Amino acid sequence: MILYKPFILIGSIAALLAVVFGAFGAHALKARVGADLLAVFQTGVQYHFYHALGLILVGILAASLPTAGWTRAAGWLMLAGIVIFSGSLYLLALTGQRWLGMITPIGGVAFIAAWATLAVAVVKSN
Repeated sequence: MILYKPFILIGSIAALLAVVFGAFGAHALKARVGADLLAVFQTGVQYHFYHALGLILVGILAASLPTAGWTRAAGWLMLAGIVIFSGSLYLLALTGQRWLGMITPIGGVAFIAAWATLAVAVVKSN
């Protein structure tokens, strides 16, 4: 089975970064920000990690589903969600700029669309 390597690579790097950011939040950031902003940062890390694993799944599924275009679209949406959702939460926690919270739902919609698109890929493969 040939795996769709770009998403496996991107997912692996995203997972690596989620671990690094999680460690940063637990150690370096803990002493610099309040509990509320630390919780915001950790939410970004959680969703970042979940969707990094989702990207790896997309890479594996893209090889076995005849609807690989839908599967790849799901992967790109997951990546967009990581950047927009988690990225905005990271920046909010680091800068305290609350307006960044207005951007976060766009990333959340990308996550929802990614999982819906992956479901479409599975349904269309039958």
